[in-house]
Amino acid sequence: MKRAALTAGLVMAIALAAPPLAKTEAERRILAVLDQARSSGEVYLEVPIADGRMLRLLTEAAGARNVVEIGTSTGYSGLWLCLALQKTGGKLTTFEIDPGRAAEARKHFQQAGVGPMVTVVEGDAHENVKRLKEPIDVVFIDADKQGYVDYLSRLLPLVRPGGLILAHNVDSAPEYVRAVTTNPDLETVFYMQGAGLGVTLKKR
Repeated sequence: MKRAALTAGLVMAIALAAPPLAKTEAERRILAVLDQARSSGEVYLEVPIADGRMLRLLTEAAGARNVVEIGTSTGYSGLWLCLALQKTGGKLTTFEIDPGRAAEARKHFQQAGVGPMVTVVEGDAHENVKRLKEPIDVVFIDADKQGYVDYLSRLLPLVRPGGLILAHNVDSAPEYVRAVTTNPDLETVFYMQGAGLGVTLKKR
């Protein structure tokens, strides 16, 4: 029994480390840019592959059409989100404070063929998110950890009932964890396979 469990754990570890399998040419193109960017070092503070796969899975399962990302960096996590959005016909609005990283992200989005579905907004996201008006299906927060609660309070009213708020590196954002686990309108679980992903449902 112990040996069987060990073998199952090893199989799971190998499966998680393996790259996703592309079903379509469009998917293959995005995965190729993800692989190239990571192997060449053209990424900065990127999410682990396990978390990227979870972002894609949750976004596609939610049928998300309008996704907001706080913390574009060089576009690595955004590409995982685009794997889902090319299936749902959705769009990504992503906020980045650093112009150099924003430019690198735009390059990666164009290389992956998803440029038309992505809007990169440069500047302070705490201020820029105030311009958002449309209902949001999925939010992904991966920026200044001390700002997570502010992002939550600004974006939660726009998240549709049944929508998701995803937050990265939640072990570094205790106030955010407290906020999403003490609000009766929310249900939160934590996916710790990668770097700590909080998955919060806005209840219907």
